[in-house]
Amino acid sequence: MQKYKIYIIWIGGIWISALARYYLAQSYTVYWSDKISSELIQKLQSEWINIFLWERSEIIWNDFDLVVYSEAIDKNQSERKKAIELGIKTISYPEALWEITNSKKLITIAGTHWKSTTTSMTSLIFKNSNIDFTSIIWTLVKEFWNKNFFYRRDTQNEEFFIIEACEYKKSFLNYKPTIWVITNIELDHIDYYKNIDNYINAFKEYLDNIVIWWYAILNWYDYNCKKLLWLRNDIKYIEVYNDHYVHNWQIFHYPVVKMKVPWEHILFDSRISYVIWHIVGILDNVIIDTLEKYSWVWRRMEYLWKTVHNNILMSDYGHHPTEISLTLESIKDNNIDKSLLTIFQPHQYSRTIELIEDFKNCFSKTDKLIIPNIYESRDSSIDKKRINTEKFVKLINHKDKINWNWLENSLKLIEEYEKNNSNSIILLLGAWDIDDLRYKIKTVF
Repeated sequence: MQKYKIYIIWIGGIWISALARYYLAQSYTVYWSDKISSELIQKLQSEWINIFLWERSEIIWNDFDLVVYSEAIDKNQSERKKAIELGIKTISYPEALWEITNSKKLITIAGTHWKSTTTSMTSLIFKNSNIDFTSIIWTLVKEFWNKNFFYRRDTQNEEFFIIEACEYKKSFLNYKPTIWVITNIELDHIDYYKNIDNYINAFKEYLDNIVIWWYAILNWYDYNCKKLLWLRNDIKYIEVYNDHYVHNWQIFHYPVVKMKVPWEHILFDSRISYVIWHIVGILDNVIIDTLEKYSWVWRRMEYLWKTVHNNILMSDYGHHPTEISLTLESIKDNNIDKSLLTIFQPHQYSRTIELIEDFKNCFSKTDKLIIPNIYESRDSSIDKKRINTEKFVKLINHKDKINWNWLENSLKLIEEYEKNNSNSIILLLGAWDIDDLRYKIKTVF
């Protein structure tokens, strides 16, 4: 087998680092670049991935077989531009993933919210079965080797491939799934989709990619998901409910499962995953055993540890108002005796301003709210003029809210809070470097 030399531009997305692990598993030589160092980069470096910080176009020469870039990378970025000038094959992350998966039975899990949780549950059941598969997840899974976001059963007969399918810039249109899952549909990525109809139409296009006579699995309780029902008559639709699912007009009930996680939206994710497992023929005893042991994935209401003053530190990736509201409600309802301090970092100026009406009231379940900054990603100068941290905080309907000017200053406020509170919850909430604070908050250990 020919061994390839691959250069990947921008490690910033956790999904693209999982792709690198797939290439490493194939014994390819992988080089990578990113803007700044991070724990994720250090973890990859420990696994012998060659990483250069900042743009290093001089490293790219015509002995590379492939250059892969994140969709957040501009076409004039120096490494991407150099690769094209040299005639090296240069493709986006979803295009690269399509090349890997196009000969597999592909299971894609898409939707606005809860993709990672559903994908992790689905992958764990496959891991505990005897089915050959590979999985790429946008979060760390403790049951995978080295708490990884990539898993591959070491076999030459790999049958299924499981991935999260992102809707940003319609990137999921690259995939041809045999099992197609939509968890929910709610407007997001407003820097690309201008309204909800535009957003739903992308999912309708994606529906056309399902392999003929295979499956579309949809959340019956989601109004926009139901708009996709019966648009094709050459695939099999399955509607997922809380206590059963419907396939070919027949009702199938789930077995009794006593899960450790008490949150309703995660329990519903397990229902969606259950349907996938039954389609491929995994036995109920394997499913039940795995689900009852399921406890967490990285940054999804993740319990970290107790601080020196006996406060519980948690972390969550939620950055859309619906995710925030459900996360805070779940934490508070299951910890009614504890006060909740939330440090939330908005992700993107464009998302923040376009969803501001939903943001205004989504923090009602937290007792205290800190906003350190808005994380910039793919934002225009116009976006940054329309909203900033100060304006955002003023618009939020909350009696105890603070604009605390960057993560370093927020850490000082957390330390002060620590001195005056115990037996409460401190939540690090948001999609980007807000989670880095976990390593700076003192623990009991």
